Amino acid sequence: MINKLHISTIAEDAAELAREYKLGLEVTEFCTAFNMDRDFETWDRQIYEKIQDVDKLVFHAPFNELCPGAIDPLIAEVAKRRYAQAYQLMRGYRTATMIVHSGFIPMVYHEGWFAEKSIRFWSEFLADKPEDFRLYLENVMEPSPDMLLEIVRGVDDSRFRMCLDIGHAAIVGKSLSLAEWVERFLPFIGHVHLHNNHAERDTHSALDDGTIDLAPLIRMVADSVPDATFTIETAGCARSSVEWLLGNGFDKLARKVDS
Repeated sequence: MINKLHISTIAEDAAELAREYKLGLEVTEFCTAFNMDRDFETWDRQIYEKIQDVDKLVFHAPFNELCPGAIDPLIAEVAKRRYAQAYQLMRGYRTATMIVHSGFIPMVYHEGWFAEKSIRFWSEFLADKPEDFRLYLENVMEPSPDMLLEIVRGVDDSRFRMCLDIGHAAIVGKSLSLAEWVERFLPFIGHVHLHNNHAERDTHSALDDGTIDLAPLIRMVADSVPDATFTIETAGCARSSVEWLLGNGFDKLARKVDS
C-alpha cells in the first residue's frame, strides 16, 4: 500500500521523503514546456538524481498555454507536439503514468464544444499507446466536474481516468461541496492531488494548513477506489503533510521504512 503515495517534486524535500518513507515521486520539472528544450540537460540530470532508488513515478506533463480543445487548430497542433514530447520523456524516466490539464478557461471556451474537441484529441493521442499507459485528466479551472466527466466518458478508454485535485475544486468549484466533487468523480478516479488552501488562492499549502477538511475526502476515495494513487502536491516542504497523513490514520499510504 505504501506505493500509493507520491511526493511532488515541487517540494524541496521530495526526494528525501521518498527514500525515507519508500514513497513515489511525481516529476513536475517539465510542467513548463520549454524546460524540455531549454537547459534540458540540467533538468534531466536533476531528475535522475531525485529518482535514484525510487520505484514508483508519475509524470506531470506540461500545461502552460497548452489546450487540446483550442479554437485555433495551430494551437491544438502545438499541444499535440508537446504531449508527444512529454510521453517520450516519461517513458525514459521509467513510468507509464502521465497527468495532464484540460486547458479549459471559463468565459473563453464553450463547454460542449470544448468537450467534443477534447474527446477527439485524447482519443487520437491514446490510439498508439501501449496497454500499460495511464493518462489522468486533472481538474484546474473547471467550475464543475461535468465537462471533465463528459470528456472521460466520451474517450471511453480504461487507460484514461481523472486526477482529482481537491485544492483546485475548493477554489473554483464552489457551486458544489467537495464531497459532491468526490462522489461524481469516484467511478473515474485514478489519481488524487492533495494540498490545502483557504478557498481563495491556489497556494498548495500543507495538508493541515487551510480550510479544507481533507481526511473524510481521502477516506472516500481510499475506500471506494482501492487502486487510486495519491500525490502530496505542496509547495516548500512536504514532511509535515506526510506526518499529517500518518497522524490521521492513513498509515497505508505512508509508513516510515524503518518502522
